[in-house]
Amino acid sequence: MASSASVSPAAAASFSGTHHRGLLPCFLPRLPRTRTRSRPRSCSRLHLAACHADTLLSPPGAQSPLAPAASPSASSAGGFSDWLLTHGLPPGKVAILERPVPCSRGGKDRPLHYVAAGQDLEAGDVAFEVPMSLVVTLERVLGDESIAELLTTNKLSELACLALYLMYEKKQGKDSLWYPYIKELDRQRGRGQLAVESPLLWTESELDYLNGSPMRDEVVVRDEGIRREYNELDTLWFMAGSLFKQYPFDVPTEAFPFEIFKQAFVAVQSCVVHLQKVSLARRFALVPLGPPLLTYKCNCKAMLTAVDDSIRLVVDRPYKAGEPIIVWCGPQPNSRLLLNYGFVDEDNPYDRIAIEASLNTEDPQYQEKRMVAQRNGKLAIQKFQVCVGKEKETISEMLPYLRLGYISDPDEMQCILSSEGDTCPVSPCSERAVLDQLVVYLKSRLAGYPTTLDEDEAMLADGNLEPKKEVATRLVRLEKRMLHGCLQAANEFVSGLPDHTVSPCPALYAPELK
Repeated sequence: MASSASVSPAAAASFSGTHHRGLLPCFLPRLPRTRTRSRPRSCSRLHLAACHADTLLSPPGAQSPLAPAASPSASSAGGFSDWLLTHGLPPGKVAILERPVPCSRGGKDRPLHYVAAGQDLEAGDVAFEVPMSLVVTLERVLGDESIAELLTTNKLSELACLALYLMYEKKQGKDSLWYPYIKELDRQRGRGQLAVESPLLWTESELDYLNGSPMRDEVVVRDEGIRREYNELDTLWFMAGSLFKQYPFDVPTEAFPFEIFKQAFVAVQSCVVHLQKVSLARRFALVPLGPPLLTYKCNCKAMLTAVDDSIRLVVDRPYKAGEPIIVWCGPQPNSRLLLNYGFVDEDNPYDRIAIEASLNTEDPQYQEKRMVAQRNGKLAIQKFQVCVGKEKETISEMLPYLRLGYISDPDEMQCILSSEGDTCPVSPCSERAVLDQLVVYLKSRLAGYPTTLDEDEAMLADGNLEPKKEVATRLVRLEKRMLHGCLQAANEFVSGLPDHTVSPCPALYAPELK
């Protein structure tokens, strides 16, 4: 039975220093092994295509030339590929290539790897298939699905469990089965296709690129969340017998500082895959050849799929040899894509921002208004989602809620309570007050950004921004476009008022907008 996968919108944390480290610093001591593992025998080199890259996973006979823009990675990726084949990866139709990292740490960063077509592909082709023996899940980490369910339904997420396991495994060095995979994750450092880490790993000065955006607050919230998970790691270690037996001398919070755990957590969140229609212990998976080696796109339909005892990728479009393989990253807004994976998709049909409206708790008729709002599917504190391209629809949805807040006459309130629907008898002056409040709010929110939309456009057109500032500028530009769309819609409603000489009514208990 097949099951589809999308990338999980995982919870994570923020760290503003040492963002260039991998899962663990190299100076941490290795632990004595409690069991021995046989080292894999060396395998034959992978079939070489015209570009002589020894990272191709194509079966013999695939002679399609790789795209000129793709550079072969002949050493580290070759070792990673050899490890995959040695441990049961069937021959596939992809290659691991590399791209340079722009403007990175004085040019000291090695190029990033990515999965590309190893030969020409057609829609419906199986690009690769990874056996479950090469996939890291809670089933492997904890060895007990009941423990997995207990831990992940209380204080610890799947990501915390996976991150802790990989940190322990890295301390084993080359003795670990997962050494080549962890080495590859360290090389990627959670960076997406734009070669940018999640803002959870940016410095404070780099986070200033996001001033005015709700993203700044989201980073703080995520940071607090991951610290709470860190404080529960010892519970995981004691409860999971497999971890305790395998690493009996290292209590997690003693073995790993919070900063190191945070880096590991963010690295795991950038590459975890959320499988559908599988057991709880297999729901979140780290798949070699999966993200971050795969390229995300929001308008793609290809997903990693669980089929029997393997993870398969069937492509949804034709590819020329050397082109990056694209997969769907789930229905996530750009703020989530940047926070989790370090990139922004300009063509994201799921992009959105939120406007929070709330009834005034000081209003003598607050309880009655709350009842009316609930009757119409709204809350006393209601978040309205502004979806890209649907700004006018959101403003239209907000107006009845805001009108409700402007009702002051008790008789009118009783009339509304006895009626059905969300229609409020609003006077012309109240309607003008509602729209004026919206316009003022939207202008104020736009003014909260340090740059204007035109200035963002000019900076991006110039092409000289360093990667983090560029991706942050892309995010805030998209946010501002949606806010401008809302402002335009509100102004159109103002223009449609029958009498422009009417002054807005004063409202002692107007709704609040955030």
